[in-house]
Amino acid sequence: MRHTFLLSICCIFSFVSVSAQEPENWARFRGPNGQGISQATGLPVTWSTTENVAWKTDIPGEGWSSPIVWNDHIFLTTVTDGLKNCHVIALDRKTGKILWNKIVFTQEIRQRNPRNSGATATPVTDGKHVYAVFGGGGIVALDFTGEIQWTKYDLDFYSGHGWGTSPILYDDLLILSVNPSNQGEPKNLGWQAPWDKSYLLAVDKNTGKERWQTMRGMSRIAHATPIVMEVNGKDQIISPTGDVIQGFNPADGKLIWTVKSSGEPCVPSPAIGNGVIFTSPTGGDPIRAIRVDGQGDCTDTHIVWEQRRNSPLISSFLYVDPHLYTCKEDGSFSCYDGATGEFLWQHRLGGALDPSPLYADGKFYILSSHGTMTVLKPSADPKQPAEIIASNELDEQSQASIAVAGKQLLIRTAERLWCIGR
Repeated sequence: MRHTFLLSICCIFSFVSVSAQEPENWARFRGPNGQGISQATGLPVTWSTTENVAWKTDIPGEGWSSPIVWNDHIFLTTVTDGLKNCHVIALDRKTGKILWNKIVFTQEIRQRNPRNSGATATPVTDGKHVYAVFGGGGIVALDFTGEIQWTKYDLDFYSGHGWGTSPILYDDLLILSVNPSNQGEPKNLGWQAPWDKSYLLAVDKNTGKERWQTMRGMSRIAHATPIVMEVNGKDQIISPTGDVIQGFNPADGKLIWTVKSSGEPCVPSPAIGNGVIFTSPTGGDPIRAIRVDGQGDCTDTHIVWEQRRNSPLISSFLYVDPHLYTCKEDGSFSCYDGATGEFLWQHRLGGALDPSPLYADGKFYILSSHGTMTVLKPSADPKQPAEIIASNELDEQSQASIAVAGKQLLIRTAERLWCIGR
C-alpha cells in the first residue's frame, strides 16, 4: 500500500516536472509580445557549423522572415522565381524535415530596398492556423496541414523600401501596420515627405474580411511591428511609424494618442518597460521613452526622456528591467538606464547588428548580419559592460532575428535554417 502511494506521488511530481518544462511557443516576431525575451533555460552557449548543431535544413528561395514555433511545428516564409512565388513552409521541430512547402499565391513587387526581401514579414500563429504577409501586400491563412483557409490580396501596396512589418494577433483579429509611399510623382510622398495614406488594419483571422481600418494622419513609411500593452487595465495596440508613434483601441481601431517624431523609416520595433515604451525613428534621431496613458496629441507631455547616442537603424529594442539595450548597424551593443536614458556602457562587437537581440537564460544573444553570434552575461555592476562569454561563427549572411525552440536556438541564414543545441 505504501509502495503504491509513493509511486503515485512520484508519478504526480514527474508529471508536474515535465509539464513545467514544456517549451514556450515562439508564435510571432521576437516571441511573446515581440519583446525578444525567452523564459527558456539550458540554451546553448557555444557552437560551430559542425558542433552543437541539432540539424540544419536548406530553405529554397529568398526571405528574411524569422522562424516561429508552435509545439513541434516551425513555420517560415520564402519567395522563389524572382520574388514572384510566395511560399509558406512548415518544418518538424525535432528533425528539421520539411513537412510541407506551399505556394500560396504569386505577387508583384514594384520596389524594394536591397536589404529587404519579398518575404521579410515574420508569420504569426494561434496554434491552429498560421498567417503570413508578403512583400506585395498579400495575406494568407493556412492550417497546420498546409491547406489554405483564405487569402487577401487587395491592399495594392507599394513602398520605396518594400514591406517589412510583421502581423500580430489579438483575440480574433489579425492586425497589420500598412505604410505605403507614392508610386507616381512626386516619388518622395510617404517616403521623404509625410502624407496621409498610412493606416492600421484589422481583419477577421477566420475569414480575412476587414473589421476596421484607422488612418494615421500625416506620416511616412515604416517597418516596425506593433505590440500590445495593458494601460490602466485596458489593452492598447502600440504602433510606431515614420513621424508618429500611436496607441489604438484594439476593439474598434480608435486612435487614442499620438506622439510626433521626425524621420523615416521607423524600423526598430518598440520595447515595453515600467509603463513606458522605448522607440526611435531612424539612426541619428533620438531614442525616446514615452508614457502611453495619454489622450490626443501627447508630444509635449508624455516624452519621459530622449537619448541621441547610438540610436539603432534596424535592430529592435530590448528591455531587461531596469535597462534598455540597443544593437546598431555599426556593430555596437549599448546599455542605458531605462528610467533616465543615461548611457551606461557599450561593446564594439563588430559586423552589422541588424537582427534583433535575444535575452534568455540570463544571457544576451547578439547576432550579426554575417552570422556571428556573440553571447554575453550581464555584469554584477550595471555600469560595467556585460562579459563576452562566447563568439560563434556560422559564416553565412543573416538578417532574420533569433527564435527559441525548447532548449534550442533557431537561426535563419540566406540559405538554410539552423537548429543549435543538443
